[in-house]
Order: sequence, then structure tokens, then C-alpha cells
Amino acid sequence: MATEHAKRYEVRLSGAGGQGLMLAGKLLAEAASAYDGKNVVQTQSYGPEARGGKSKSDVVISDEEIDYPKATTVDVLLAMTQAALDEYGSSLRDGGILLVDSYLVERVETPGAIKIPFTMLAIEHCGRKLFANVVALGALTEATHVVTWDALKRAVLARVPKGTEAVNEKALDIGRDAVKQAVGDQRG
Repeated sequence: MATEHAKRYEVRLSGAGGQGLMLAGKLLAEAASAYDGKNVVQTQSYGPEARGGKSKSDVVISDEEIDYPKATTVDVLLAMTQAALDEYGSSLRDGGILLVDSYLVERVETPGAIKIPFTMLAIEHCGRKLFANVVALGALTEATHVVTWDALKRAVLARVPKGTEAVNEKALDIGRDAVKQAVGDQRG
């Protein structure tokens, strides 16, 4: 959990262009800064092919001033594709939290990885795969407590298009419930 770590907490959201990870990073950063009062730096990068190519969004959160804006050894890595896990898996610190979309990631060699089919859950419960990023944010927040649940919900609801608030809130809850189940299954 984030509160047990040092004052600096690094999150990397990775996958393919078009999965909404840039927006997810912005939502997480906004939740931390605007609603939880933390210091935050959010950066992003994606391949030249954009949609379908590798993408990542890094969020550094701290109670203190952030002296270096880039994530170096991340505390939590979200990998929404196999290519993202292959590319960024080595950036996860020892003992860090790995969340993977088990619908799109087949090969996970990290013991204790939390495997949740974010894309499938979005399709089944929200009607479209484009909600997978919000499902994943709900899961990441529940797994790490890097931001408060209230802050995340407020950030998401403030940014989503009018008329989609209910389905986005549902997507957050689906992610939250899925990580509780996944962690419970690993323990028992």
C-alpha cells in the first residue's frame, strides 16, 4: 500500500495506444493533486504509430516536493498488453505491485502478479472495451491506496463526457471488486 512506502510513489500505466492510458494517468494525477492535496508529476510517451503502438503514462506522487520528475523504479506497474509487460516489466521495483490485463497478457513471470481481465470486464459489464482503463484505475486504487477512493471517483466524474458518469462509476466499482477477489483468491 502506498501509505507504507517512502514519501515518493511511482506508478506506470502501460499498454497500447488507444487504450486510454494517457487519460488514466491524468485522472490518477488529478485525483492525487486536486483532491488528495499531494504533489504530482505526470508524464507520458507513446510510439510513433500512436494507436496500437506502445504507450505509457507515469505518475509520481509525493507528500513532499518532487525533485526528479521521471519515474525510475516504479512501485506499481499496470500492463494492459503483453508488449507493455515485456517492455516495462523490468522497471518494477523488487516487491512492487504488478497488475496485468489477463485478457491480453498471456505470459507473466512475476510471482504475486495480480491478474484481472480488465478488457473483458469492461466489455461484459460496461458494453465497450474503452472502459477498460477506468476498470483498471479502480483496481489499481484498491490494490495500492495511492489515492483515496473519493478522490479518484471525483476526478473521473469531473472529466468524463456528460451522460457517461454512471457507466464510468460502474467501471471503477468493477475494478475495485475484481482486485478484492483476485487478491483474496491468491491468499486462499
